[in-house]
Amino acid sequence: MKVIVGMSGGVDSSVAALLLLKQGYEVEGLFMRNWDTSINGDFLGNPDLNNNICPQEMDYNDALKVCEKLKIKLHRIDFVKEYWDYVFTYFLDELKKGRTPNPDIMCNKYIKFDMFAKEAKKLGADYIATGHYAKLIDGKLYRAKDENKDQTYFLSQVSKKQFQNVLFPLGDLEKPLVRKIALENDLITAKKKDSTGICFIGERNFKHFLENYLPNKPGKIVNIETNEVLGNHEGLMYYTIGQRRGLNIGGTKERLFVAGKDLDKNILYVAMGDENKYLLSTAALIEEVNLLDTLPKKCTAKFRYRQKDNEIETEVLDSGNVLVKYPEGIKAVTPGQACVFYNNDECLGGGIIKEVYLNNERIKYL
Repeated sequence: MKVIVGMSGGVDSSVAALLLLKQGYEVEGLFMRNWDTSINGDFLGNPDLNNNICPQEMDYNDALKVCEKLKIKLHRIDFVKEYWDYVFTYFLDELKKGRTPNPDIMCNKYIKFDMFAKEAKKLGADYIATGHYAKLIDGKLYRAKDENKDQTYFLSQVSKKQFQNVLFPLGDLEKPLVRKIALENDLITAKKKDSTGICFIGERNFKHFLENYLPNKPGKIVNIETNEVLGNHEGLMYYTIGQRRGLNIGGTKERLFVAGKDLDKNILYVAMGDENKYLLSTAALIEEVNLLDTLPKKCTAKFRYRQKDNEIETEVLDSGNVLVKYPEGIKAVTPGQACVFYNNDECLGGGIIKEVYLNNERIKYL
């Protein structure tokens, strides 16, 4: 059976390809180029402008060296337009609404498990494979063995149909072992640093990067309890609910946290103290729901990556949206982020947080 592996130039996809070869599959690699600095006007906040070779080309060269070592073909495809249309435009639109988007989730939905899968099929693939840390068992999605690297949160918008004929070779491995396998097999990516930053764009000075695409609108920072003006913000799009750093306000008795945004008045609201009631909510409305299995009345959910599981109650509405209740309260549940459902280790799917409530009343500035 033929497998096309998404080769990123990192250690995870390198080892995924190696393991599949050892399991007897016919393996070929496919490298995606999804971002072009010159076409996309990515100049402000870009630390790589003066490099002789851009990071994507370095990644391609690493992927090529790995494929040469493994004696497999490496194909290359450009999805620059598709990434802009389906992922980056969504990212900018959400920021304009004052929300906190997660482009990695949409990249998986529209690029890696859609455009990539279609291209792999043209190359004769029976399966596609990636270096994601996740498991597929009998068509159901489960957390990876390595809880610290588990990526089911980012896979929550991929449909059940898209998961057909997908392989995750790293699901039962922990990251240190993946690096050990790469070292033992003399793969050039064995000690390569994991990629960070926005999916396929990389590390950027976030504030300056966004200035390429969205105008700055400075405004007031206001204490949500006292209405006192505490300082000035640089633009609502740079802040997310629960954020503590980067407010540049000193002299307060307790720590300040972002508690809300008023888009019409261009006000950033902050709350004082870790346990401030303005950081809490008791329910959230979830839209764009993608279910991979039956959603029970009671299960757990994550409202952001790396968050611990939260006990919740669910109510599926006639609209297809899901009302999620957590009466004991959770801090910093943020519109635009993903709510991902779990039943023990099974990922049941997820959706996007639309509205947030405290004791049955919608929180005005979220």
